[in-house]
Amino acid sequence: MDPRSPGTSTPANPDLFESVPSDGGHGAGLRNMQQLIELRWYAIVGQMLTIGFVHFALGIELPLVTMLGIAGCLAAFNLASLVFWRPRHEVGDVALLAGLLVDVGALSAQLYLSGGITNPFVFLYLLQVALGAVLLPAWASWVVVGATCVGVLGMVMFPSPVTIHADPARGIADPYVQGLLACFLLTATLAALFIGRIARILRDRDARLAALRQQAAEEEHIVRMGLLASGAAHELGTPLATLSVLLGDWRRMAPFTEHPELQQDLDEMQAQLGRCKSIVTGILLSAGDARGEAPAQTTLATFLDGLVSEWSATRPVRTLDYRRHLDVDLPIISDSGLKQMIGNILDNALEASPEWVGMEVRLEGADGQMLVLAVSDEGPGFSDETLANFGKPYNSTKGRPGGGLGLFLSLNVARSLGGRLNASNRATGGAKVVLELPLSALVPPQPAPPDPDADDDE
Repeated sequence: MDPRSPGTSTPANPDLFESVPSDGGHGAGLRNMQQLIELRWYAIVGQMLTIGFVHFALGIELPLVTMLGIAGCLAAFNLASLVFWRPRHEVGDVALLAGLLVDVGALSAQLYLSGGITNPFVFLYLLQVALGAVLLPAWASWVVVGATCVGVLGMVMFPSPVTIHADPARGIADPYVQGLLACFLLTATLAALFIGRIARILRDRDARLAALRQQAAEEEHIVRMGLLASGAAHELGTPLATLSVLLGDWRRMAPFTEHPELQQDLDEMQAQLGRCKSIVTGILLSAGDARGEAPAQTTLATFLDGLVSEWSATRPVRTLDYRRHLDVDLPIISDSGLKQMIGNILDNALEASPEWVGMEVRLEGADGQMLVLAVSDEGPGFSDETLANFGKPYNSTKGRPGGGLGLFLSLNVARSLGGRLNASNRATGGAKVVLELPLSALVPPQPAPPDPDADDDE
């Protein structure tokens, strides 16, 4: 394969991404909800331990039944959330906001029953605000801020039935100072742990969204190239037809009929003209729905053998090492896009290694439902930079306009068929490109079995 230099892809149209989900289609909202549920379990356990320590160790009378009942209700809500969201794949901002508001409400009730504004754990409100700022859009995070402010103002306006006396002059011996230190350590630890996790989830979502945008930009680039290729193919049709007529007339002229060597030249010209027509036809088929415009049912072995035979007959390859390892020959629908994709891969291998090109075909995966096609060469191989930019347009060192589009188009054809294309360097020298394609993309649809009930009705 020919080593390629990095190139750039066409900038994406922003209008293409209006329908892309905010979580990139990979459940970032669900993962955030799972983090909230886990954090809530820690909060419930922490509340139970704190209530028991304050009541029994510090001797501060607390309404145990009411406070434990609130903790129990919060645990029931968390268990219901766990059961409800487990089979789901997406969680919206409203659901996350509702979960945070439940947490704020439970925290407000517990604080009111255990000292109100004099409770050192009042600063746990800041953790709720931080979570809202990270997880939610701006409007929803301000709702959380408003809810926490209402909770604090409510405790100021309505004194708690429990009074906690604070004497900071006593230092660490004062229960209020102890609670303040415990609140700080708890808030800092939970914020670092869970907000760090959530931040990683959001970064993963942004990375996936960027990949989707890059893919959309590449597909838009392919559409533009397809339109240009289709237009060029239509324009080339007329001059090719004219040349075919002229060659037919020349065959009957005296100078050509009397000289066999000129007839051989005409035969070669006619063969190359036929190849040009075939290329133009393939471009036109690929610009539309090739399967819908020119469907042809064949078998996998016949398709591959015919492709290899046609390619080797029209290319100056010295040695084509073709190995087909198929235990069964499956029926498929021939796809001109797949044919051109494999041809592009073979052409790149031939350009880098005119003496030898290898092609190996086998079936892998569960029940042999994955077609694996590997094309190898003995050329200089790929550079590290080329492998890092594999599949990007104009990623080539050929030094001509449009270089590097072959593998770019092949990669996107493989992607459209549900497969993938990988490149690597061989340990013995040269390069290797591997196509992995599910057979379900090529196998013709099976007719539905007849309905026995329908026969009975007739």
